[in-house]
Parts: sequence; structure tokens; C-alpha cells
Amino acid sequence: MKDETTYRIPFDILEAFMTDALKGIGVPEEDAKICADILITSDKRGIDSHGIGRLKPIYYDRIKQGIQNPVTEFEVVKDTFTTAVIDGHDGMGHVIAKKAMQMAIDKAKVYGMGMTVVRNSTHYGFAGYYPLMAIENNMIGMTGTNARPSIAPTFGVENMLGTNPITVGVPSDEPFPFVLDCATSVSQRGKIEVYDRENKDLPDGWVIDRQGNSRTDTKQILIDLVKGEAALTPLGGIGEDTGGYKGYGYATFVEILSAALQSGSFLKGLLGFDANGQAQPYHLGHFFIAINIENFTEPESFKKITGDILRDLRASEKMPGQERIYTAGEKEYDAWLDRKDKGTPVNDALIKDILDIKAELGLDQYHFPFEK
Repeated sequence: MKDETTYRIPFDILEAFMTDALKGIGVPEEDAKICADILITSDKRGIDSHGIGRLKPIYYDRIKQGIQNPVTEFEVVKDTFTTAVIDGHDGMGHVIAKKAMQMAIDKAKVYGMGMTVVRNSTHYGFAGYYPLMAIENNMIGMTGTNARPSIAPTFGVENMLGTNPITVGVPSDEPFPFVLDCATSVSQRGKIEVYDRENKDLPDGWVIDRQGNSRTDTKQILIDLVKGEAALTPLGGIGEDTGGYKGYGYATFVEILSAALQSGSFLKGLLGFDANGQAQPYHLGHFFIAINIENFTEPESFKKITGDILRDLRASEKMPGQERIYTAGEKEYDAWLDRKDKGTPVNDALIKDILDIKAELGLDQYHFPFEK
């Protein structure tokens, strides 16, 4: 494996570049700024699987392919005091999701709780962004989304369920909130893409073939996941001995809430291909929940108790050889502290994507440190 030089790009420059790139393929400026903000927030928090690395292969290329609409039509199909059903008409998932989460927050401000569901959406970026919106309003936030089939059910080998994250965020009195943002599979496609960019094999147990055997050949796995010749394992791993049925159950729950409540597409209906094998929109579904803490207790009391719980967990006895116990959201805060003055790291694969977009759109106002 050849050595790579990793460059750092300041957050403001990279965010502006992503905004201009999306504008260049037809996304309205206000919407492009929303998408770029969500992407750069992922990079700021060290979640490299959902930041600049997703710009070209997920959003830029899909718009160019005609399977994602750059102009978003946000249609409220049904609206009550505490709930809403939204049709995103295959527009920009970030825009749809941010507006849907804001609706849930606005309802919770008045009625204590709010929930919205979305159909016909697209990939909405890193899920933790939306609970963070609730946290800023002294609320608990939750979201989930279905996705193109990747996970095989326990004792199965066919990829049926998406990686289907269920994501929660809770405010605390610490410098960072509790944010648990993870897929219901052992790993997820974005992390495999990171391994691919770094030319690394996968650990055993992440992916199985059609015979149920573990696979580690990263580059071919990404191809075979699309072809249905490989599948991700649910959280807990292969079979039931290590609790794989738990991840399978959670993934199914997210699928139901992301499809059944809004009469949306599900399972194989999210493949992104029609019956003739032609690419089509993914028609994803999401849900968003906001819970107003002050309808239950004083927000400062809640945050203090939450902080005490997290501090007690981190202060508990450590395993021999381990220096630190983490709570959810802490590693992302550490990544922010490390990156805030340095910017986003980019490797050879990301550099190629950036330069390809720059050349295609004539974004010559940008001069990156990796350019000669």
C-alpha cells in the first residue's frame, strides 16, 4: 500500500466549495448552503464517512444522473398539532430533513412533543445533525431513516434492510451533548467507503457472502453490495450467539417507522433501480421526534443529572490496559477540538473528487494546498 499525503482544508473554504458545487448543478443557493452546512458539520465532528467524502458519489453524481432533484418540493401532506406527514418528491434529503425536524421542534415548543415523518426523500447526510437541532432548543431529539438494502436478516444472506440508523441526542451540562448516532448494522456503507479510500481490508464479521461466510475484500464488497452478492451483518454480528437478532430487530423497527407511517417505499423498493435495471430515485423515508424537556422538568436540572450520569460512567473502573471510558458524543467533541484550527483531512481519493468537480464546474476561484 503506497503512502499518501493527507492535506487539511479549512472548514470555511471547504463549506463554500461544497455550496458552489451544489449550486453549479442546479441546487438553489439557500438549499445548497443547508446541504453544505450538514456535510461540513459531519467533518467537523470527525465523521468522515458522511462529510466531503459523500459530496460527489452520493449527491453530485445522483443529481447528474437524474435520480435526485436539485430543486426540493417540500409538500406537507397531513398536519396536526403534534404530527405531520411530508412528501419530499425526491429532492435534497438534507433540506427535507432539516425542515421536517424544525417542524417537530416547533410543535414541541407548543405541545411538548412533535413528530414528523417523510416519504420520497433522499440521503439526508449524517443523522446526528437533526437531534443536535433539538438540543439547541433544550429538547431531546430522535431521528431514523431507511436506506437501500444492505443488511441481511439474522440467519439470512440476502441484503434486505438498509443500515437504518436510529439516532438520539440529549442535552447535558457538559461542553458536549450525548449524541448516539450509529447504524443498526455492525458497520455501514460509508465506513466501508472510508476503508476503500485508505486501501484497507475490512475486519472479519462486517460483511457476509451468499454462503454466509465473512468477507474482507473492501473494494469488491462495495460492488457486490449493489449487486446483492454481499450483505452487511446486523448489529451484534452473524447469527444469534452475539446478539445479531437485536440489530436485526432494531433495523426492522426503523424500517417500519420510516415507511409504514407515511405509506412510503420499503426494503427492495429502495434499491434505486426499476424492474428493467434502470437507475431511479431511492424514495427514502425518515422520521423525526422532538421532546420538550421543560414539559417534564426544569431543563437545567435535567442537564445536570444527565451530566452526572455521563461523568459517573466515564469515572468507573477501567479494563486493564485501557486509559479512558467514553460516552456517546465525546469522541466527536475531541475530533472538533483537534480539527477546529486545522480543518478537514483529505486523502488522494477525496482530492481527485474535489479536482474533478472543480474542473467540471470551472470553480477556479478555489486554490487548494494539494494543487501544484
